[in-house]
Amino acid sequence: MNQLGFPILTTVTFLPLAGAVLLLFMPKGRDELLKRVTLIISLVEFMVSLPLFIYFDEGKAGMQFVEKVPWIKEWGVAYYMGIDGISLFLILLTTFLTVLCVLSSWTAVEKRIKEYMICFLFLETGMIGALVALDLILFYVFWEVMLIPMYLIIGAWGGPRRIYAAIKFFIYTMAGSVLMLVAIIALYFLHGKATGEYTFDLLRLYQLALPIKTQYIMFAAFALAFAIKVPMFPFHTWLPDAHVEAPTAGSVILAGVLLKLGAYGFIRFAIPLFPAAAFKAVPVISILALIGIIYGALVCMMQDDLKKLVAFSSVSHLGFVMLGMFAFNVQGVQGSIYQMLNHGVSTGALFLIVGMLYERRHTRLIADFGGLSRVMPVFATFFMIVTLSSIALPGTNGFVGEFLILLGAFKANPVYGVFGATGVILAAAYMLWMFQRVMFGDIKHEENRELKDLNLREIVTLVPIVVMIIWMGVFPKFFLKKIDLSVQHFLYDIKARHEVVAMPPEEEGTSSLVKQVEGSGLKLLITKE
Repeated sequence: MNQLGFPILTTVTFLPLAGAVLLLFMPKGRDELLKRVTLIISLVEFMVSLPLFIYFDEGKAGMQFVEKVPWIKEWGVAYYMGIDGISLFLILLTTFLTVLCVLSSWTAVEKRIKEYMICFLFLETGMIGALVALDLILFYVFWEVMLIPMYLIIGAWGGPRRIYAAIKFFIYTMAGSVLMLVAIIALYFLHGKATGEYTFDLLRLYQLALPIKTQYIMFAAFALAFAIKVPMFPFHTWLPDAHVEAPTAGSVILAGVLLKLGAYGFIRFAIPLFPAAAFKAVPVISILALIGIIYGALVCMMQDDLKKLVAFSSVSHLGFVMLGMFAFNVQGVQGSIYQMLNHGVSTGALFLIVGMLYERRHTRLIADFGGLSRVMPVFATFFMIVTLSSIALPGTNGFVGEFLILLGAFKANPVYGVFGATGVILAAAYMLWMFQRVMFGDIKHEENRELKDLNLREIVTLVPIVVMIIWMGVFPKFFLKKIDLSVQHFLYDIKARHEVVAMPPEEEGTSSLVKQVEGSGLKLLITKE
């Protein structure tokens, strides 16, 4: 049992699913009641997740709040859950954004309210489950579970091209997932052959030392699944369609959490399972990340649709996440994790703001706006703060993440740092130009003169985000101290095991090399073929 004495991770994971079951038995047509019950469930879920932060021991690098019981014992499958500093804040981000998504859907979604709310709660269970799973089969189940409600949210409540966008999202993600499943099964048999123990236990599989050529193949299979989810260039083409056609809350949760699960997959699975291959892949991943940063920014400049601009900005921002992660130093990896949180907060807020504007004008074309700051001053204030966060203004959350990433990138390779820095400049250009065209200038369309400013529900939705933007920007140590030891352990572990794999036999005729990695708690066996 974990330090709290009860299965908190199980509670946090399955409470939304229990809420979805409750909604299933509620009568249809009682839309207001359904919304209120869903809001209460999501608020309770957020409150239940807070003890994870409160009782998390920042002086411990290993997994905490661990729960492990046999599931399919004869196959080596276990119900195994745990979190560290890397996954902690992603779980809190998920529960935080779900509350705001429910609030933002209050008037935006008008049909099949019951089914919509059930999908959202079901999706929350899938996302949290993927973040806490430490058994590869359990992780894969939650990874696939996420697809179903997201597919339905886009396909049933999306825009005019929703079916096309939903199918494209499903096919892309499923294609990568199938390859990952093949690699998981192969890893299971390789571990069994090497040790005599057949298991899907992630922490045990970390200890398996594979030949470098095998690592290349396995890393490629895992990396493809996660690269599609991030999405990295050139696997990003499903994202703009999914974002543009999804309802507002769907875009928020897609940008805020689902994309982060791709980056999380790299740092939790692909890199530590195959460290030698990951180090060899640094130039490829870094160059693709830089292309994504610059390409995404340039495409944003050409957009005439607000939502599509925000969607392509995700390609650019997630490029920073991958660049920092594959710098393989403390600053880069810390910045990568912090930027995952920043992007979830800031880009989630941008999608909320675009959705609020769309509800009033039923258009997202930048040319249809102008001068809105005169008629919607409160809206303009929130929009300005979120825009400044997105361009990484000092004092906002975005600055801390991008500064750490660029610091790590310069430390790893100055050329990568220089090209990455151009992305910051381009982001300022397209975001400020967009803001100027929407909020300032003359009011060219009479419909804009009659627009109503934000109501109380919308203000309540945006205030927590602004608080987080400033809090994370001014007091980053409050968050980074929980992440720091887990990041250091992650880097020490993968570098030590990479060096062991790369080390040649000490003398001719040596049949095996056993190296105890001091301080990591891992014993690695490398067999000479």
